[in-house]
Formats: sequence, structure tokens, C-alpha cells
Amino acid sequence: MSSALSAHPVWQHKRVLTASLVGTAVEFYDFYIYATAASLVFGPLFFPASSPSVQLLAAYASFAVAFFARPLGAAVFGHYGDRIGRKSTLVASLMLMGGSTLAIAFLPTYQAIGWWAPLLLCVMRFGQGFGLGGEWGGAALLAVENAPPGWRARFGMFPQLGAPVGFIFANGLFLLLGTWLSDADFNNWGWRLPFLASAILVILGLWIRLKLTETPEYAQMRSEEETAHVPLADILRTHFATTLAGTFAVVACFAIFYITTAFALGYGTVQMGVERSDFLMLQLGAILFMALSIILAGWWADKASPLRVLIAGCLMTIPMGMAFGSLLGSGNYILIWSGLSIGLFAMGFVYGPLGAWLPSLFPIRLRYTGVSFAFNLGGIIGGALAPIVAQALVDLYGVATAGLYMSAAAIISLIALWLKGTEQPRNR
Repeated sequence: MSSALSAHPVWQHKRVLTASLVGTAVEFYDFYIYATAASLVFGPLFFPASSPSVQLLAAYASFAVAFFARPLGAAVFGHYGDRIGRKSTLVASLMLMGGSTLAIAFLPTYQAIGWWAPLLLCVMRFGQGFGLGGEWGGAALLAVENAPPGWRARFGMFPQLGAPVGFIFANGLFLLLGTWLSDADFNNWGWRLPFLASAILVILGLWIRLKLTETPEYAQMRSEEETAHVPLADILRTHFATTLAGTFAVVACFAIFYITTAFALGYGTVQMGVERSDFLMLQLGAILFMALSIILAGWWADKASPLRVLIAGCLMTIPMGMAFGSLLGSGNYILIWSGLSIGLFAMGFVYGPLGAWLPSLFPIRLRYTGVSFAFNLGGIIGGALAPIVAQALVDLYGVATAGLYMSAAAIISLIALWLKGTEQPRNR
């Protein structure tokens, strides 16, 4: 029995898959504790006194800074990932992300230093985005380029699982702090603890990644041909249409995640008056459906194709977005949880197969840059704007419209997938 188990592809590559999962979990933990803090406390702490809605929008704007930094990080880390290899680049991205997150724990507030506070907050947020720009693409390649035949989507789902794992750690820690601390203590200093805890997770991620070797596909490519001198220039010159398709194909997953998490948390606690601990519990229960659907999507994508599963996820998202706002605004905990769960379940199908699908669009010598740049450029459209647009829609037309941006994003991704669907994937 043990020998049969050890021969299983997952167990043969457990160190690689653990590294891809833990690394992205740490990165998403870092990224999402900012989103949670932006929804809960950053408005009044780092921005001038105003209406709660305006302060929340200002906090979301600082949240969006990272999304504009991510394509820049993708270009830089992608350059070195294609030039010198996956391992070293992944270590560097994790260190930058972790350092920026840790620094936020020590920032003074607006009351202490005025406009320097939001400026420094945005600088650290930029560092988070820059680091994450090189993380996801490298982690996906680490998994997929080690996958045996017929297992690329199931291996590619491991970095995707880092998103719900990181979310659970982030929201779980905020939930515990909300239980242990008074509102005054949480607002004064308790919100800093999740940023301090990031240092422990980063050390764990680095310890695992430093034990890795280069991926077999990249090592073989490097032994047979010269690496690209300026990968981004080659991508834009020879794979521009492919990059655009990849960019718009990922819009849906970003929109779903940040509307069902960051926006919903801010709206639920600030404008609906739901207790912070209650809403965090609802989200923690819902995120399990995202983890489940990522696993299902990975299995289905290997049996059918990643493209087919992505298309199915987009078709699922369109009606979900139309119903989401009414469920969220109902005030009924069961309906709110149902809306969050259905949304995050749909996300697993538009997110889980990306780890296998995006790398198939680019040759190995340009793959780190192509995958990272397309994924993070799509994050601006789908992620940076999502909470802002959702909040604006609610302010103008009511909470029933809160999910329409998810439906629109799914249509955009569906068109991109359909246009790309007739082309053959490339392995070299």
C-alpha cells in the first residue's frame, strides 16, 4: 500500500506542490489581510474624517494601488524568471511581499502624521503588489512544469488553493482578534498583529522554496536554446494577441473574489451594520466552497480541458452576479451566506484551471513573463476596480446591483476564451 501511494504523482512531487501551495498561501494571506483591514479599519485610521462611505472608497482606492503595481512586478520578475530560472525569482518575490506587509504593521496613522500616513500606506501597498506580480505565475509554472502527462490541471490547482488557504488564515486571525479584543483595542493596535504575523509565514515559505531545484521543462529548454534577452519585448512583439486573450480571460476570477470578499465585508459591516465577527464567519464558511470547486475544476480540466471548464465557470457566473446583490442586501444571514458561497463556488471554475491554461498559451522561454503579465494585467480590470465599481453601483442604484460587475466581467472573460479557443496550445 505504501509503495503504491509513494508512486502516485502527487506524492512523488509533494515538495514541489507544497512549495507552490504554501508560497501562494503566504502571498494571498499578505494581500488579503490588507483587503480585510481596508474594509474594516483603514478608512478612519488613514484618511481624513468624512462620511463612512467616502472613507471606505478611499481605503478601496489604496487597495487598488497594488493591482497597478502587479503588472510591473510581473514584467520585472518575469524577466528574471525566464532569464535565470523559476526558483530564485520566486524567493525574491516572496521576500519583497513579506517585507512590505511587515512594514505596514509599524505605520503611524493619519492623526499622527497627516497625509504622510496614506502616502506611506500606498507605498507599502505598491510593494505588496509588485511582489505578488511575480508570485502567482512562478508558482503556477513550478507546479505545471513538474506535472506528469495528464496531470497538468490537477498540479496547476495547487497554487490556486493558496487563495482560499490564505483567506482562511487572514480572516480567521481577524475573527479571533475581534473576539479577544475590544473594538477600541482592535482599532488602536490589534489590526497590526496580522501584519506582524506575516513574518512567520514568510520564513516558512522561504524555508520550503530554498530546498527546490529548477523545473525540468525550463532546465531542458535552457540546455537546448538561448533564453530571451528581453522577454516582455518578445511577448508584446510575437504574442500580443495571446497576451490580450489571457488578460481578459482572468477578469472574471478577480471580480468575483474581491466583490464577494473585500466589497461584501465592507458593505456588510459598515453600511448594513452586521457585526464584524458574524460577517467574517459567513465568509469563512463560504470560502470552503471555493476550495472545493478548485479541486473539482482541476479534476474536470484534466478529464476534459481547462478551456471547457473556464467557459462553464463564466456561464455560471453571469446569473450568479445578477442575484448576488439581492442576497447580500437581504439582511438574512442564511441568504447572505448563500450568495457568498455560490459566488465563491463559481470562482473556483474560472480560477482553478488558469494554472494549466495560461502556461499553455506561451512557449517555455517566455512563459514566466507571459503568464505573469497577462494574469496581473487582468487583475487591474477585474480586481482593482471591482470593490470601487460595486460600491458606486450600490450608492447610485441600490444593493441589488452590487453583483452586476461580476456578470459583466464574466461576459468579457467568456468572449476572450471563445476567441482563443480555436487555437492550439503550445508546449515549447
